[in-house]
Amino acid sequence: MFKIYETELAGRKLSIETGKIAELANGSVMVRYGETVVMVNVTAAKQPKEGVDFFPLSVDYEEKLYAVGKIPGGFVKREGKPADKAILTSRAIDRPLRPLFPKDFRNDTCVVATVLSVEPDNSPEVCAMIGASAALSISDIPFGGPTAAVNVGYVDDQIIINPTLAQREKSRLTLTVAGTLDKITMIEAGADEIPNDTMLEAIKTAHEEIKKICNFISDIKAEIGKPKFEYQSFATDPEVYREIEANFQERMYQDVQATDKTVRDSNIEKITEDITAYFVEKYGEEVAEEKKTSISDSVHDLEKACVRKMILEEHKRPDGRKIDEIRPLSCEVGILPRVHGSAIFTRGQTQVMSVVTLGMKSEEQVLDGLDEEEAKRYMHQYNFPSYSVGEARPSRGPGRREIGHGALAEKALVPVIPSEEEFPYAIRVVSEVLSSNGSTSQASICGSTLALMDAGVPIKKPVAGISTGLITDKNDPSRYIMLTDIQGIEDFFGDMDFKVGGTKDGITAIQVDIKIDGLTYDIIKEAFERTKIARDYILDNIMLPVISEPRLEISKYAPRILTETISIDKIKDVIGPGGKMINKIIDATGVKIDIEEDGKVCVYSTDTESGKKAMKMILDIAKDIEVGGIYDGTVTRIMPFGAFVEIGAGKEGLLHISKISSKRVEKVEDVLSVGDEVTVKVSEIDPQGRINLNMKDLESKNEDNK
Repeated sequence: MFKIYETELAGRKLSIETGKIAELANGSVMVRYGETVVMVNVTAAKQPKEGVDFFPLSVDYEEKLYAVGKIPGGFVKREGKPADKAILTSRAIDRPLRPLFPKDFRNDTCVVATVLSVEPDNSPEVCAMIGASAALSISDIPFGGPTAAVNVGYVDDQIIINPTLAQREKSRLTLTVAGTLDKITMIEAGADEIPNDTMLEAIKTAHEEIKKICNFISDIKAEIGKPKFEYQSFATDPEVYREIEANFQERMYQDVQATDKTVRDSNIEKITEDITAYFVEKYGEEVAEEKKTSISDSVHDLEKACVRKMILEEHKRPDGRKIDEIRPLSCEVGILPRVHGSAIFTRGQTQVMSVVTLGMKSEEQVLDGLDEEEAKRYMHQYNFPSYSVGEARPSRGPGRREIGHGALAEKALVPVIPSEEEFPYAIRVVSEVLSSNGSTSQASICGSTLALMDAGVPIKKPVAGISTGLITDKNDPSRYIMLTDIQGIEDFFGDMDFKVGGTKDGITAIQVDIKIDGLTYDIIKEAFERTKIARDYILDNIMLPVISEPRLEISKYAPRILTETISIDKIKDVIGPGGKMINKIIDATGVKIDIEEDGKVCVYSTDTESGKKAMKMILDIAKDIEVGGIYDGTVTRIMPFGAFVEIGAGKEGLLHISKISSKRVEKVEDVLSVGDEVTVKVSEIDPQGRINLNMKDLESKNEDNK
């Protein structure tokens, strides 16, 4: 039955419709927020997926360009693979939902959020996150929600919920918070050096609105929600686990304490083989084969239990560090000879190389999405090859994780990138993960800061990144241990990965992944405090001693830029018909040229003299031809009565034979040839626009200069 439910969010009407469309889905809603409309459909397979040991949840946020009245670019004129922004939104929807499904659930589950209409003031991403929670809550799919989300801005020292387009343009903060009635389940932020206290207050303010939406969804669920279906549980066989625990716990406890990741992985591989052999010997191969999955799950659970117990009970970490101790750190810059900037940052067994390329403004990334943002000049990309974790897999391009980590590092550095007026380059940074044992995205932030300074990019301040982890007592959630600088095993078996990038003066980026039902304000506050201490240490003791400020000169292999501004009505003269004039300048000097709509001209050249020559040619073309003006020109034609000289903008003037020199000239060819570069003075422009030139009058001036 068709129903519409309405509430208010940030002073604007929010409505959820259901019972009218997509009735074959397990759950379907249409979320309307102003004139923004997002449809969310959720489905789940009736049977569990074969051969998986995880919950197979897929979330797709689909941007339809008709939602903003655009036709897609490209030959086929239809939406292709999702844009990075859509992938990042899919991840943001996924993260708060995933921990709220049963741990033993293995049925394929799909969440599809389709953006149908966008009003710039009202975020389709927020609608999709609310809609996903609502659709799952009213469906028969097992789900422990509801959850909800809002955006937060910080404008004129005021915290704003779901800021409008005008407010977003002035905001120092782009924050998305998701949560349940009781806790925070996801934080994603880009910020302009926001202090810890302000960030925490923004999260608390967001949570107050989230609680209202959670109650709203709960009321809808109470009225029309379907009973949750029964599913086949994939919980670990308790008998198998108890037997493995009784015989191998002590050994496992020792094996997980190997400091080196390679040694620890080898230990786990060997104990797994021995446990399997134990079951074969005791029960026979047939029974052992039947229990193969249970054995594997139990080994995993025992390893997890040992790691968590060691940290929680003994405050002891697998690699022997203290709870707040950072792994050994090192860095170096200028490691690659011909690139524009490079650095390697190493944290324990995690190592990332970042490389900077400086390019023309026209090489910035063009964005084809639903946002008002159409291009960006700072691009950060992250690659995670299989060799970084010692695996043999072919590379298949960036996945969602790589795109997400690259976006996080980009957010962290955007606030310190110089403006286009200060530094008119397109800037690309690529972070290559060389080896991975946790926190590669934060190593990317550190390495990229170093590479940018090595490239001579005048960043406002250096940025560092660090993550904290969490181990909670499942019997007493208020009892927990927070870990500074988590490595892979602590992330894998822990309850959170709280990543924070920032300068010494404030936070520039946050990404929080949570595996439990949420975080309290106290945990978030402590995470901010821990990451601030660690960032300051990394900056002061590791990064700045290697390179304390951006290099004064860019690489000799990077293009030099000369900039000038010409009159807008002269742009067409500089370009010329079919690009004739600008291509002539490029051919003559070997430079690259950008001309913007406001008349700003950028000339890029690795040879400074060629750049100056090209810029002079452009300015000569852009100058108004005036009587008395002196111009450099090129002889284009020789006639018996004189020579025609091009003096800019494709304009030619006549240099009469009598005006070539104060000495008698018998034949023009005796003095001039086609292609000669000459300096001439405009002596007359007649009513028909014909230009008469003079070289003779300049002779006396040249003599005086001698």
